[in-house]
Amino acid sequence: MHSFSIAESPRDRLIDRELSWLAFNERVLELAEDESTPLLERCRFLGIFSSNLDDFVMIRVASLKRKMESGVTKSNTAGFTPLQLMQTLSTRIQDLVQRQSDCFHTSVLPALRANGIDLITWEKLSDEEKVYVTGIFTNKIFPVLTPLAVDPSHPFPYISGLSLNIAVVLKGATDGEELFARVKVPSNLPRFIQTSNAGTNRLISIEQVIIANLHELFHGMEVKNHFMFRLTRNADLELEEEESDDILASMEQELLRRKFGPPVRLEVDRDMEPELLTTLMGELDIDVQDISRYKSPLDLTGLNQIADLDLPALKFPSWSNQVAPALIGVDAEDDAGFFDVISRGEILLHHPYESFTSSVVRFLESAARDPQVLAIKQTLYRTSGDSPIVSALIEAAESGKQVLAVVEIRARFDEQANVRWARKLEDAGVHVVYGVVGLKTHAKLSMVVRQEGGIIRRYVHMGTGNYHPKTARLYEDFGILSADALLGDDVNKLFNSLSGFAPQAHYARILVAPRTLRSGLLEKIEREIENQKAGKPAFIRMKLNSLLDEEFIESLYKASQHGVKVDLIVRGICAIRAGVPGLSENIRAVSVLGRFLEHSRIFHFANGGEDEHWIGSADLMHRNLDRRVESLVKIIQPDHKRRLNRAIDGYLAETTSSWHMHQDGHWQRETRNASGERLDDFQMKAIEWYRDRG
Repeated sequence: MHSFSIAESPRDRLIDRELSWLAFNERVLELAEDESTPLLERCRFLGIFSSNLDDFVMIRVASLKRKMESGVTKSNTAGFTPLQLMQTLSTRIQDLVQRQSDCFHTSVLPALRANGIDLITWEKLSDEEKVYVTGIFTNKIFPVLTPLAVDPSHPFPYISGLSLNIAVVLKGATDGEELFARVKVPSNLPRFIQTSNAGTNRLISIEQVIIANLHELFHGMEVKNHFMFRLTRNADLELEEEESDDILASMEQELLRRKFGPPVRLEVDRDMEPELLTTLMGELDIDVQDISRYKSPLDLTGLNQIADLDLPALKFPSWSNQVAPALIGVDAEDDAGFFDVISRGEILLHHPYESFTSSVVRFLESAARDPQVLAIKQTLYRTSGDSPIVSALIEAAESGKQVLAVVEIRARFDEQANVRWARKLEDAGVHVVYGVVGLKTHAKLSMVVRQEGGIIRRYVHMGTGNYHPKTARLYEDFGILSADALLGDDVNKLFNSLSGFAPQAHYARILVAPRTLRSGLLEKIEREIENQKAGKPAFIRMKLNSLLDEEFIESLYKASQHGVKVDLIVRGICAIRAGVPGLSENIRAVSVLGRFLEHSRIFHFANGGEDEHWIGSADLMHRNLDRRVESLVKIIQPDHKRRLNRAIDGYLAETTSSWHMHQDGHWQRETRNASGERLDDFQMKAIEWYRDRG
């Protein structure tokens, strides 16, 4: 490994954000490459890798290209100019895409075949299968295809972002002139088609079926050749809120504009003819460095359909989440009893191991039905298409309760869904607001106001994850249900600042970005340094999705240099360099990935022996700390602190399989101990903990 002294150059102190993100997606790819990962889960990880990379190119690479086009030459905080970074990213992306393609063709595809899942080409279909599949083409595929020719009377067609396309080279029957046409593969039909109705897992891709039947689209022409291509467009929205009279209408306009964002990447079949590739590059205004060439099939997000096949033996073991112990035995119809349980003591929830439906969804559905409930206030950042939470808010409003929904319509790639929900909620009489101008509302908050005898009591849910029942089965998150008066007062003030004007509110038990969260956490790091100097217990442990903010990184470097042990569990971007002598030798960074998406944020400080824990919605990134409304809540019950400690201890344990950052920024996966025995899958251990407790 490369050895560092105290780092002074930017690249020695910080890992570039984009390169760190690619290192995270490489970890996802390693799960797909790992032959001990169940086969269909390997397909899913290949699909996740592709989907992640699509998002990265649409937003981060697109933003970088815009900087270059604007003439920006200044180096970023990690020491890269836009041009240097683009060149480095292009090389890294090409390498990773090639690895993904190799993994699919040389390892996953043969393994699928060996397990009775055969993804075949048209040539390998039997005569009976060809008849069957041709029937599907004629009845279901052909009617939705629109071949678009390119000639003097037909300009080059608009190519939508992330669409899969067939470039067809044709020859005229009379004059022999070569012509070009484009056929878009329908995205609203399944990517893979069964080759018979016998229920076997012999499958053919929809593009193979279309290619075999191209003659049906171009009668009287000779199909000379065909190649697959796929375009990625800039999808980074630019919403000028301060200049907008109606943010909802502005978002709808901006979403329309996104469809026509400039091209940023072209994926092509590696065998595409040079002349055709040159034509596409010219028509789409794409540079050589923005082209990914690899063996078809393109767009492996389609492998999610394969991963969904009903073959349990080729998937992670099945599991059942548990009802939180405090809520066991509460009758499904007893709404008053449900709130009574919360009033007797705060409940810590850990999803997906503990049921989201029987806790958080139940919280809001009970509030909607309960005649003693006067009001419900709710933030919505992402939610599902058939959300029971939205239904509960509508039911509550229609029954005369006061309902406030703070809808974040700028939640990336969920904007369209959130615009729809905002309209639907407004139509039902819900008070819909869009938070504070200039700030995204990312805090996860829910409050129920209930009349109990002669008093008003507030019930609160605060968490680390979205109010999204579907992803709650796949995302790891913590949350609390509470009737604590101090917390209720804090959350009430925060909702007032979101719906009205209360910018100077003071909070007792929560930290709120952009006002108190940054300063509050920095003070706690400084306190650990002072405690270390005074010989008191001192350490810092953080579990995050991303660590990018330079002020926090420098603060953690300072803590390390004063001898404070810092343990970081980071799923995604990690710009800090861990283990560098003289700079960060007391900092350890690990990453845990698996069947569930690690999503919770936990902050744990030794606090001189009086352990202090916070959970919430915020990562240590500029956007979370300065450009979003975020919240952290202090955990006060000793048994809840013990549960958080058990989780953190598990992630950090030497017996847990994880990735460890080396001082050069490289992440090394550790799956076996010194004796060669496999290390524990932490998420499987957590399933066992909760199952045994249940």
